[in-house]
Amino acid sequence: MIGFYYIVNGIKEFLKSTEMIKTVTIGDISKIDLDKQTIFPLVHITPNNAQLQENLVILNVSVFFMDIVDESKTESINSFDGNDNELDVLNTQLHLANRLVVEMMRGQMYSEQIQIIGTPNAEPFTERFTNNLAGWTVTFDVQIPNDMTIC
Repeated sequence: MIGFYYIVNGIKEFLKSTEMIKTVTIGDISKIDLDKQTIFPLVHITPNNAQLQENLVILNVSVFFMDIVDESKTESINSFDGNDNELDVLNTQLHLANRLVVEMMRGQMYSEQIQIIGTPNAEPFTERFTNNLAGWTVTFDVQIPNDMTIC
């Protein structure tokens, strides 16, 4: 049976195979483990809603790509870059988000029928969580065949 587990496990396994991602979690956004025990970079999958159509199941998903922003103790004279690695974190996390999206648009996941429809939306964040985290939230619709029978 192709369904919810198939989608989220496919996303999780792809993300875990990426060397630059250390932790993958799933669930409500308020349940993200931000304790000092978490190994970053962290990706968190949040299922939002599902459309149950005759031949398709469309699951709307938000995926949070995040890492810790390290601040330098030395004062920066460069007002654009500042004295931290926030721009590096945003750059790296957007790259990782793009890898997932492309994988579901034309990679192995697409071949395995985990396919993005429409245009994903990526929104940066820098002050959403504690622990001085930054990253991107990518929201998209994933379609899979609805293999449910009427029997």
